[in-house]
Amino acid sequence: MRAEQEYVSRVYERLDTERAKAETALRHGPAAGGGSAFQARLESAVATDEAARRLARLSGVEHGLCFGRIDHRSDADGPGDLFYIGRIGLRDEDLEPMLIDWRAEAARPFYTATPGAPGTLARRRHLHLRHREVVRLDDEVFDLEGLDEAERGGIVGEAALLATLRRGRTGRMSDVVATIQEEQDQVIRSALQGVLVVQGGPGTGKTVAALHRAAYLLYTHRDVLERRGVLVVGPNATFLRYIEQVLPGLGETDVALATVGELYPGLKATATDSPAVAVVKGGLRMADLVEAAVRDRQRVPAGGLRVVSEGMTLRVEAAACELARDRARALRAPHNVQRRRFVHDLLEALAVDRAEQFDRMIDEPLEEITRSGQVPEWLQELLDEAEDMPLLDETDLRLAKESLWHELPVREAIDALWPELTPERLLSELYADPEALARLGEAAGLPGAALLHRPPGSPWTTADVPVLDEAAEWLGSDDSAEKARRRAAAARREDDERYAREVIESTGAETVDAATLAERHHDDGPPLTTAQRAAADREWAYGHVIVDEAQELSEMAWRAVMRRVPTRSLTVVGDIAQTGSAAGAASWGQMLDRYVPGRWREQRLMVNYRTPAAIMKVAEDVLAAVAPDQLPPVPVRDDGAPPRALALPVRDLPALVDAELGEVTPGPSAGGGLAEGRLAVISSAGWHPGVREVLPDAAVGATPEALDSPVVVLTAEEAKGLEFDSVVVMDPAGILAESPMGGQDLYVALTRATRRLTVVHDGVLPDMLERLADRE
Repeated sequence: MRAEQEYVSRVYERLDTERAKAETALRHGPAAGGGSAFQARLESAVATDEAARRLARLSGVEHGLCFGRIDHRSDADGPGDLFYIGRIGLRDEDLEPMLIDWRAEAARPFYTATPGAPGTLARRRHLHLRHREVVRLDDEVFDLEGLDEAERGGIVGEAALLATLRRGRTGRMSDVVATIQEEQDQVIRSALQGVLVVQGGPGTGKTVAALHRAAYLLYTHRDVLERRGVLVVGPNATFLRYIEQVLPGLGETDVALATVGELYPGLKATATDSPAVAVVKGGLRMADLVEAAVRDRQRVPAGGLRVVSEGMTLRVEAAACELARDRARALRAPHNVQRRRFVHDLLEALAVDRAEQFDRMIDEPLEEITRSGQVPEWLQELLDEAEDMPLLDETDLRLAKESLWHELPVREAIDALWPELTPERLLSELYADPEALARLGEAAGLPGAALLHRPPGSPWTTADVPVLDEAAEWLGSDDSAEKARRRAAAARREDDERYAREVIESTGAETVDAATLAERHHDDGPPLTTAQRAAADREWAYGHVIVDEAQELSEMAWRAVMRRVPTRSLTVVGDIAQTGSAAGAASWGQMLDRYVPGRWREQRLMVNYRTPAAIMKVAEDVLAAVAPDQLPPVPVRDDGAPPRALALPVRDLPALVDAELGEVTPGPSAGGGLAEGRLAVISSAGWHPGVREVLPDAAVGATPEALDSPVVVLTAEEAKGLEFDSVVVMDPAGILAESPMGGQDLYVALTRATRRLTVVHDGVLPDMLERLADRE
């Protein structure tokens, strides 16, 4: 740690030096040169632009500047080459490379090396930084013999465990490591096309393998993926922070990170529903309810439309209203686009009715004159000509419609029949209307729709996000004004580029192209990365999508995910045995066959190399009781303290936590500081308030800060995808009872520990934990 910190500090010092140079160049500008005044101004603009861009680039890499290191195998002549990998390339004063840009060919092994095909690498090291401080190191060792003795002694992270297994006395240990490497290598190198399901139990490294797959795909298929990007969907913000540490640099440009609650742009939903409500919102019938709700807002008045305009009652008969509705629905377009046709037809009908009423007002006195037989010849000629003319020509009709649309009573009347809707408004009004829920729920075949009733202003939940996404598909948006704006902007840009080409030709400047020079005059801020543009665009089509803890996604959530990857190029990572959501997957086929029937492939990871065998025995008993058709992974570790059960009141929990922390915080770390263990208290919902009260200094919930805290209090759902040195499971009976998937939740809670497990109960252990009864 100390050696890596020294190197990272030197890299940051070099970054500061380069920034200072760029700031000086930007502040003082280039030195005066020859040529005309106009050419000098152009050259100055180009140089200033380059300095500004370089400064922006140097400033944008402050976070996670250096994130990796690769060690090539040593040979008889000495140690192998060693390179540090970062978000940009940096050289020292002698122009020797200090940091290799991750895009450079020399950095390629950092992304493409796998256990089965390491190339010339002996080790790959991940450096995790907080600001400019090295806070953690993780090694992957491909060739122990390729490292000298000092380097072998400095292996850190999971690689240290694998190295220990490799050095085991029996052949079995070496076989196990080879199995782990082969399993993960098959995941990493699987083809980009199609859907790959990575099914793996606790401790099998499925998440790490999937993230390395992301890096491998981004590098080997860069031409495809850097343009469309990769979306990684994770279970919570803590998990996404972990991803940011595994894929630094890439996440700033090509990788968009989101939870299910963030798939709808502009929304970050974290609230949850009860299991019953989650099942209703997560089922496919919810899509039918959304469709019914949209069509319900496309109405026809039974007696026709009546609108008072400037003292005149305008009428559109019911049959004409129905025709306008049917014409709009016949368009293969969303609700808000169809609305344009509906509004157009009703305004036209109202304009014609008004014109006819005006015409009748004029005709009545003329008819009296005609009946008297005293019509002048010139007037008769005008009347004869008028009979052959349309009531309203094209211009008259357009102006009449525009005039009517500016009248508030007209707009209100039409909006009441076919309103312009947002997904938020549609669902908020639907959820707040019990009568509409009952009526539309019956039409959609969703008898549980009544459970969705809630007051206006209630917070959006994670289960609402896929429903909002569905509503957005049905509603669309009236983008006519935006299209007109884009056409005008394109025309202006074309004019600007034509002028810029003339400037370049007249000055002979070759350092800037016409498009760049034209864009300088319309700079709206820093350019957006692929990830930023994708996250803001609900209709963005990604090149690849990775879904972790995928068993938790509902059918509606899968619809939202599949919209974002029309090529169906996905990596689906999870464990059906750990499905905790009542709306989650019972099998992979249940969720995937609807989109890729029979065309998805499964890769199973069956070796658990992180959870001690004694702890897995307890978890296996739970799995056998709640999901007997699921196979647990095979543990290879047979170390650590045996798990235990304690009948303990919540008030005594602080003493237990202190004791457990002492067991997993044995002494100095390799870097000279104190090695700090991590402990999670995973509690039932019923015991959660009491646990939080007696542990006021502990972190709470699956927040990014939870990874930095020695103690964190979680629910079983929040603990998914995470691991801790020591775990205290509180109230196993409560965890079992509080959800239809309580058994799977308990299985998750028991398998978060890598070293120590304690189960705290109120006096009676569930039968499936009877193995612990003798260890109280």
